[in-house]
Amino acid sequence: MKRATLKDVAERAGVSKATVSYILNNADKPITEETRLKVKKAIEELQYVPNIGAASLTNKTSKMIGVVIPQTEPGSQLMFQNSFYSEIISAIEYHARKIGYHILISGTDVDESYIKLIYERNLDAVIAIGVYPDDFFEQFKKIGIPTVLIDSYCKDEHFHNIRIDDELGAYMATKYLLEKHHTKIGFLSGKMKEDGVIKKRHEGYKKALAEYGIPYDKDNIFEVEVDFNSGIEAAEKIVEEKVDITGIVTTADVLAIGAIKGFHQMGKRVPQDYSVIGFDDLEISKYITPGLTTIKQDIYGKGKCAVDILEKALEDKNYPKQDVTMKFEVIERESVRDLS
Repeated sequence: MKRATLKDVAERAGVSKATVSYILNNADKPITEETRLKVKKAIEELQYVPNIGAASLTNKTSKMIGVVIPQTEPGSQLMFQNSFYSEIISAIEYHARKIGYHILISGTDVDESYIKLIYERNLDAVIAIGVYPDDFFEQFKKIGIPTVLIDSYCKDEHFHNIRIDDELGAYMATKYLLEKHHTKIGFLSGKMKEDGVIKKRHEGYKKALAEYGIPYDKDNIFEVEVDFNSGIEAAEKIVEEKVDITGIVTTADVLAIGAIKGFHQMGKRVPQDYSVIGFDDLEISKYITPGLTTIKQDIYGKGKCAVDILEKALEDKNYPKQDVTMKFEVIERESVRDLS
């Protein structure tokens, strides 16, 4: 079936193309209610869908928000291996759609140009999740479109920021194990980067140990890729090498869930042999056995907050830079044992 055009709508409604355009764009023009109803009826009868591409050329806006997810190494598929990203993207997509925008997701490899996609697609705004090299931020500053960073510790006031207090979150996770009388506690995380989320959580872990007078032991630190299989492998290594720990703080639920699986495969039980605490409170964390004790952050809320900020920033070029620190809490389930 031939796609209806603006001209078709105008002819069906008996008005000019300009009048149809004014109505579609809610322009401040003296148009009668009768005319608006005629145009609306014609649009419905013809099943007319506006050409977003043509509108973007006219209005110099694409109605597209880029969502950039870092890849830890060329060819990796981080966004598909950790459901944290699917949860936050679902929030971004839903709330962007509510304000008339679509999203374009890019899993950007470290060996690609971070800016190329923005120019190619004429993106109106960007949400960048995670940690990037310094030159990434420098290039972004030159583009001049509204940008929200999620889970970044970039200190440049050019960008809006949304995060939690990651150091405090890991401190609370570690302290939770300490209060359950664990004194031999490991730390399972992604690769640490300066001023990154993992580095902050590592500091929180060390702070809690120091507070309880427990020496820090680098042999109890396990840096891996943040995915399910890496959690399995880390747990297997802990058992095989007889690492002297009774509990483990993980920096992501996907690692914690993998570790629980790995311990099980090695004939060990959680929490009877090893206690595990996660970080994120992914939806799946309540469904596994044992249920995962974890630090709950509002993943969906981060995505919604990012879109709310962009909506205001797109309407007002002088909208002040936002720096949002969101709340979190410990969710108790069954993966941690009290040793007392």
